[in-house]
Amino acid sequence: MSDLTRLTVIGVPSSAGARRSGQEQGPHSLRRAGLLEHLRTAGLQVIDYGDLPLTAFTPDPDNPKRQNVERVKAVNDRVAAAVHEAATGDSRLLVIGGDCTITLGVLSALTKSAGRLGLLYFDGDLDLNTPETTCSGILDGMVLAHVLGEGDERLCHWGPRPMIEPENIVLFGYSEHGGGIDPPEIERLAESVMVRYPMENVRGKAAAAACEALRYLESRTDRILVHFDLDVIDADDFSAVDVPHRPGLPLADAREALEIFLGSDKVTGVVVTEFNAARDPAGVAARTLVDLLIVSLDVTT
Repeated sequence: MSDLTRLTVIGVPSSAGARRSGQEQGPHSLRRAGLLEHLRTAGLQVIDYGDLPLTAFTPDPDNPKRQNVERVKAVNDRVAAAVHEAATGDSRLLVIGGDCTITLGVLSALTKSAGRLGLLYFDGDLDLNTPETTCSGILDGMVLAHVLGEGDERLCHWGPRPMIEPENIVLFGYSEHGGGIDPPEIERLAESVMVRYPMENVRGKAAAAACEALRYLESRTDRILVHFDLDVIDADDFSAVDVPHRPGLPLADAREALEIFLGSDKVTGVVVTEFNAARDPAGVAARTLVDLLIVSLDVTT
């Protein structure tokens, strides 16, 4: 069980798996907005592992179906090593990215520990494309496929295959009409036993949906990782992401669900991804995100 008063923070400033630069600035922007200070004020004992080396997106025309795959692998090798070192005892993890491929490195470390691991995939997309089905070649859109052991071998080599059993994965908040899900992903989803909470079933009733999803995973697993991709939030409330989604979850719904998820001592960590700080020059979105994380992690509420 996780000690909700202890938090280990790792920054992953990488946009290697993204479609543009900007996400690599996320950890620095959140630190500048006072994330660690606010966490400590909220009563948390914060262990800061600092930020890993910065890796920015660059075009990769030589690999149109798996752009920057070697750089993504290198980033995730570093992530896995850092999480393996940091994830000791009962301290909970907060991994701040960074594009959402960094969840692969986190999972690769966590799956080496004992116990059944579950995944709450709190994301506006499905990320079920593979190099064979993708139109863009952006690995950000293939994360869950690689968790399931499908895709490029260089990103499927960590730990068991699949990394998480499909029945221990909950998809929460995805929007089929938000502009980021391709037909092959819908087809793949139809064949899967992963548990689904589409955006339409969460919007306006986030607390009930989050409690139900959490109870399901708590009943089946020993530990749970929350993958929190900020593009799950409606673009009218939070647009500092690579691909803003309309419709998406209102910010209040996202906050409510995240607070419920992080209230569970079975949640071993949360990976925060997709914040593009280059789209937030005044730091407004960074402060919004810091407030969201503080409310969700605050042990005094």
